[in-house]
Amino acid sequence: MLRLCYRQVGAVLLLGGLSACASYPEPPVYTPAGPAMAGGSDAVDPDAPPRLADGLAPMECVPYARQASGIQIFGDASTWWDQAAGRYPRSSLPAPGAVLVMRGYNDPTRGHVAVVTAVVSTRVIRVDQANWLNHGEISLSVPVMDVSPNNDWSQVRVWYIPTQDWGARVYQAQGFIHPFALAPGV
Repeated sequence: MLRLCYRQVGAVLLLGGLSACASYPEPPVYTPAGPAMAGGSDAVDPDAPPRLADGLAPMECVPYARQASGIQIFGDASTWWDQAAGRYPRSSLPAPGAVLVMRGYNDPTRGHVAVVTAVVSTRVIRVDQANWLNHGEISLSVPVMDVSPNNDWSQVRVWYIPTQDWGARVYQAQGFIHPFALAPGV
């Protein structure tokens, strides 16, 4: 009798596990309070100085953004915006946990992705990212400023840690990919 119960429990767990592989879970809904970041906490200090992470192995921006955000997109950063269509919500609205997608890094065919950790104001966010103008180091709490004329996050400047100043270049941003559904009106 006890052996039969274990088999039934095993069969239920196996079927439940298989059904989970075949479907995508509904993403959590973003509200202004925001969800906690994947593997992190929602207690981010928006005034923390930008810094390089200690003790972490060098990494490219794509695997870092995928790991930090939970967004399961693969391939070059320049392809993320198009790959997200129909799979993840995309917008010009920054939110904690969303991935900022930039194009034209170095040349028009290159891209970069960074994970939003805090919305400081309507024109400034903080991001964590890997391999930004360096040798794969992971940068934490880096300010990014919207410099677009229409305040739509289509053009940004990124804080450059070595000089402790805004970078000289303006980068084209495609927008934000969200790992969660956006609440109506957000």
